[in-house]
Amino acid sequence: MARTLKWIVAVVVAAVGSAAAASAQDGFRGSECLAMASAPPRATPVSLRRTAATEQVLITYRGHSTYTIETPGGVMIATDYSGSYETGRVPDVVTMNRAHSTHYTLAPDPAIAHVLHGWGENGEAARVRLRVGDAMIRNVTTDIRRFRFDDGSGGMIKDGNSIFIFEVAGLCIGHLGHLHTTLDDSHIAAIGRLDIVMVPIDGSYTLSLEGMSDITRRLRASVVLPMHRFMTPLEDFMQRIGASFAIDQRSERSLRISRDALPSVPTVIILKGV
Repeated sequence: MARTLKWIVAVVVAAVGSAAAASAQDGFRGSECLAMASAPPRATPVSLRRTAATEQVLITYRGHSTYTIETPGGVMIATDYSGSYETGRVPDVVTMNRAHSTHYTLAPDPAIAHVLHGWGENGEAARVRLRVGDAMIRNVTTDIRRFRFDDGSGGMIKDGNSIFIFEVAGLCIGHLGHLHTTLDDSHIAAIGRLDIVMVPIDGSYTLSLEGMSDITRRLRASVVLPMHRFMTPLEDFMQRIGASFAIDQRSERSLRISRDALPSVPTVIILKGV
């Protein structure tokens, strides 16, 4: 009887352990960036080894917090899309955040196939897990401050902002949105590895320059693309973060980059503004 009881307990423990492991893997399923962040040093997922190292992604700064990302397969993604900036053609995917009307529109072009809100409805957090062509798109939510057009009560809106992550051609590209809070360990783990990160540097409407610089260093991306550049002189951000990052100021609005062309030292690339 005792032996039978031990056997039953062992089976139950094993089943619970397997279920927990499967649950933990749910967040990793389909995400190379999470798999890479969790892998031992130097490990590269097989599917990334199959990705042509020369596949280039075209990133263009359109204005404010809007970048477009064009994949090797021809998918165009526009970040924090308000419709105010020329994108050359109708994007296939747009992401939005709710902080100000410069970060979203409630009347997007009906030709846009995928409109992804960074906020949820009825108190629920937005959850984005989407494949479009050769791009995978997911989000990690953060809290956001209330503004006048909300209910006027002040304080924070839980999960009101989304950090969007775009996995394209072996690159892990993150857009911090209208980030108002620091990132804790759970956020960093959910984001995973980032090769390129788009960072707001206004120093006021989002986080302080010191806070944003700390987050940028912690994310350890190879390339940092500043955005939300309307208040803070670029020189202020460059001076604050320059000790840890190389600075590459360009006269072009676009950047073509592939996984094998990532800089060998972390670099802030400042594309021409509009």
